[in-house]
Amino acid sequence: MQIADYIRAIPDYPKPGIIFRDITPLLADGAAFRQTINTLAERYRDQGVTKIVGIEARGFIFATALAYAMGVGFVPLRKPGKLPRKIVSQAYALEYGEDTLELHAEDITADDRIVVIDDLLATGGTILAAVEMLTKQQATIIECAFVITLSDLPGAQRLEQAAIPYYTLCSF
Repeated sequence: MQIADYIRAIPDYPKPGIIFRDITPLLADGAAFRQTINTLAERYRDQGVTKIVGIEARGFIFATALAYAMGVGFVPLRKPGKLPRKIVSQAYALEYGEDTLELHAEDITADDRIVVIDDLLATGGTILAAVEMLTKQQATIIECAFVITLSDLPGAQRLEQAAIPYYTLCSF
């Protein structure tokens, strides 16, 4: 079973010229979703992971399942205004504008060994902001993991240039 076989290409969505990679068929198939999580869990099982960090929103799906499978904590990186306690935030550039990630300040400490999960690596802006924020919390980032990497966009190259370890289940 190839995970890539469960990711549907939707041409011209959300606008002409874009090929959207739809993960919902992967999520809808129990065996494929289980294989996805088991593959990630096996990769990180003996690395002393203490927390899985998931990036809003689709990263939550994979990160929570992985945290459960590994018996470790889950920490969400949220969009602004969603967290009620003291936060740490990191702004990052978008193609047209800026966005911000936030986390509860006390949820990540210097003792944590983290895997950061998102569904997709495209330009790399979001994951670089996440890594910067988590590094400021003095956590050890074991690796960043993605279900999909879009190889025609610069995300993977940006992670390599920044010497940030990453893993992807499939590339398009």
